[in-house]
Amino acid sequence: MHEYRSLQDIFLSNGGRVIHKWLHYFDIYERHFRRFVGKSPTMLEIGVFKGGSLAMWQQYFGPGTQIVGIDINPDCARYAGDGIDVRIGSQDDPALLDQILNDYAFDIVLDDGSHRMEHLNASFDLIYDRISPNGVYMAEDLHSCYLPRFGGGINKKASFMETVKNKIDELHATYVGKLEVSEFTKSTASINVYDSIVVFEKAPQGARSHIKTGSMDLLPSDFAR
Repeated sequence: MHEYRSLQDIFLSNGGRVIHKWLHYFDIYERHFRRFVGKSPTMLEIGVFKGGSLAMWQQYFGPGTQIVGIDINPDCARYAGDGIDVRIGSQDDPALLDQILNDYAFDIVLDDGSHRMEHLNASFDLIYDRISPNGVYMAEDLHSCYLPRFGGGINKKASFMETVKNKIDELHATYVGKLEVSEFTKSTASINVYDSIVVFEKAPQGARSHIKTGSMDLLPSDFAR
């Protein structure tokens, strides 16, 4: 049985390869990832950097976990190992992502890649519909959505944060005649927005219904919609 250790504990006691994280992310990671601990999940991490986070995730989730990393830097290939696969290429390359998604069924996706708007949007469009029906898609360092050097800016149409705002509407499409009930609507349980992180939690959604309850002394008109 896998002995649980908090991700922050693993991170702070790291004596291996470099890991670079904002400390306020760890509570968010725990909230959305802990249910996979000891379940041997398959995780895609976009952005390998110095390779330390690949090992961190593997240690956190436990034996049998499969981690796949994507990075444009060919040097990152050396961080591959037992249960860790590293693919070299761009996160917006349809051919690369299609190949990876054919090879693996992902429970978790973490976009910690270039943080550029065109890449954030492309990766989400290419990957989200193809992860586990009960999977998690997380994009981090999204303060980049407000920085011009990443193609961001407040209310800028191309910003990934504007995509998130549109997805909130799409989540509610069953109530809005002008919006199509999409695959996203039917497969998404929640959108969670934090400082610099957005998390999409997937789960198959059933038809919406509602009822009223109340005293037998109430008039029938009280139960009218």
